[in-house]
Amino acid sequence: MAVKTRARGPSALARGEERTALWLLLPSFLIIAVVALYPLGRVVMSSFTNERFAAGVELRGGQFIGFENYRQLLSLTLRSVPQRLDAEGQPMFADGEPVYEHPRLFLRGLDTPRAYDAVSVFDLFGNRYVLGASSARFIRAVWDTLVFTVSSVALETVLGMIIALTLTAKFIGRGVMRAAMLVPWAIITVVSARIWEWMLQPTRAGFFNAFLTEIGVIDRSIAFFQTAALQVPAMVMIDVWKTTPFMALLLLAGLSTIPTELYEAAEVDGANPVRRFFSITLPLLTPTLAVALIFRTLDALRVFDLFQVVYGEARYSMASYAYYQLIAARNVGMSSAASVIIFIVIFTFAILYIRALGVERDD
Repeated sequence: MAVKTRARGPSALARGEERTALWLLLPSFLIIAVVALYPLGRVVMSSFTNERFAAGVELRGGQFIGFENYRQLLSLTLRSVPQRLDAEGQPMFADGEPVYEHPRLFLRGLDTPRAYDAVSVFDLFGNRYVLGASSARFIRAVWDTLVFTVSSVALETVLGMIIALTLTAKFIGRGVMRAAMLVPWAIITVVSARIWEWMLQPTRAGFFNAFLTEIGVIDRSIAFFQTAALQVPAMVMIDVWKTTPFMALLLLAGLSTIPTELYEAAEVDGANPVRRFFSITLPLLTPTLAVALIFRTLDALRVFDLFQVVYGEARYSMASYAYYQLIAARNVGMSSAASVIIFIVIFTFAILYIRALGVERDD
């Protein structure tokens, strides 16, 4: 006859160790609450007010206005507009022109309409549509930041993987190459941005324009920073040059933990380098790759210095737009709302990465 045994709970010694661990962690929790949770809560509270920076006493604390700051930042409208062309056949409705909606549709009875600046104009099924936003600059900043993040992280991951795989091979001067690889990453962003700003100048002083003209690839200079379609790609180019060594360094550290015996056994079995990469390297490198992608993506989503140094107020990232609202517009409430939106976007990306790459907590 089977003897039933009662499942035992944690012993008194284990419970005592847990209590001791909690007491030892308590100072860390208090520090985190002071330096992280309180500022975050303060920003969230400010986002629901019309608080002003360096204003009078009556506006310094601000009044509660609910979700008005968020509505101002995120209000969008989509309208069908008539196809109008000028004498040269170009559309007369261009980005940045105001779009007015009926007040009953969006403002619920207010007497004055809200202006929506055109974010994008496109044709669909023979009709012309315009996407308007009450804060077109912020919507463009969100879009530019997302494009910058996806493009830069993808290129940095691929190039970093190639560099890391190359540096794992044994060749003369490998140590020097590993040290030289870190030079772009060691240069501070302001300096590297100014260097690239000089190299991408549209005149003969710009290295790339002078070089491409000299070898006959282009017949006239390219205005990288003055052409709207090339502004974000220029930022991606600068960031890839600077941050690829960081990705390569992380991936190189992950590659060093993979036992060489696995490659030797696979080579004996006749697996070619491509098969070894997808069967051994990539699966075992997934945890390191996940950490590298999370760190790099979160860093790219909050990019500030690169856009601020090169473009100033001409073109924003999400972080530089929040900075503009705080310093130039002195609107603490609007800046706080933009910062909360940035936090939500970053948090969403982190959760998606963790779920998609299978990063789980070790019990």
